[in-house]
Amino acid sequence: MTGGGHVTVLAPRSGRAPRRVVLGRFALPGDMRSCGDPEAAWEVPGRRRRRRRRRRPGQGGEEAQEAAARSPAQAGLQRLQEARVELLASGFWASSRGVVLNPLRKYLAPPEETSVSTAAREALAALGNLQLTASAGPASESGSRPRGEPGGPSEGVQCVCYGIGNFSSCAQSRCQLAFLLLLLAELQVRGAAAEAWCGPARKNRGTQPFRRSLPPFQVPAELCYLFDPAFSTVETDILTSLGMTVLLENEEGKRRIHRPTLFYMVHCGKALYNNLLWSNWSVEGLSKLVIVGNSFRGIEERLLTKTFQRDYGYIAKVLSAVEEEALPPHPQYLDVFNDTAIHCFPVHRLVALPQETWAVREEPVYPADDQLEIVRSQQ
Repeated sequence: MTGGGHVTVLAPRSGRAPRRVVLGRFALPGDMRSCGDPEAAWEVPGRRRRRRRRRRPGQGGEEAQEAAARSPAQAGLQRLQEARVELLASGFWASSRGVVLNPLRKYLAPPEETSVSTAAREALAALGNLQLTASAGPASESGSRPRGEPGGPSEGVQCVCYGIGNFSSCAQSRCQLAFLLLLLAELQVRGAAAEAWCGPARKNRGTQPFRRSLPPFQVPAELCYLFDPAFSTVETDILTSLGMTVLLENEEGKRRIHRPTLFYMVHCGKALYNNLLWSNWSVEGLSKLVIVGNSFRGIEERLLTKTFQRDYGYIAKVLSAVEEEALPPHPQYLDVFNDTAIHCFPVHRLVALPQETWAVREEPVYPADDQLEIVRSQQ
């Protein structure tokens, strides 16, 4: 025999079965270190210590170390980049791009291309490359930019985003923000920066690349305003590091515009859309709007006619003049962009509304017990 065994002794116990006691492990001749030493044939039973492998300095754990070294803002930017990659890979952005850009080119483009300052171009380059560099310290009121509209110059195009949510922790909100950044990159960036965010320009049925047919206008990063009452300090840092403007005031959607404006309001409350229409209730005002948000016709279908006309009267009165087109469905983003449509307000449709449509312009008042789905201003 070349193996080993244990010596077992049955110890008698009164009235019970014998107890089995293991005295030790006996090494058979093939295992004995010295046949002349009888003590060498015994080993006292005990725990065997496992030898731990020591990692050499710099060996393994590099990814964990890099992740720990990142600031929360840098980690959030990285997740935004990953959401952007998923949007491009899924094909959803490719199928939705024209649906959004065509109305912008048709209704918001000025006759001549506006110039972009050097500072704006630097901000756009940072946005296009999505560099993982954020503000060193926490954002504050002095660090956030003040409200730039109304009261600013009337030329140029701007973007206002409401209700994007906690994109640093919510995958749906992050995907919606990545979609907006892709859209802004298409509108404002040319060349390498656009390629970095949007990928190579694709041929459109044998014609020139789609990007070359874009409208001749830009939305500089500093003219993109965002507000959500749930924004954290980290999320404010991320947005400001991209050159965008974080609003400090809860406007409840009551923003009066003086220039062509894209409002990005995916899955916002009904009152927010109604307030926005009221604030710009004129042919001139509404014709400068393009809204990406919940379908107005879907809102009408889900509400009783009496409730719809009483509580959301501005949506109800303008509905027949709205040009609405839904984003194409995609199985990967059914819960992210469901019920989302692009709304335009063509002048020829607005002027065709009855004159009494514009006569009454009272500020919306909502029942106290109504679930508005928006956060009220504290003022």
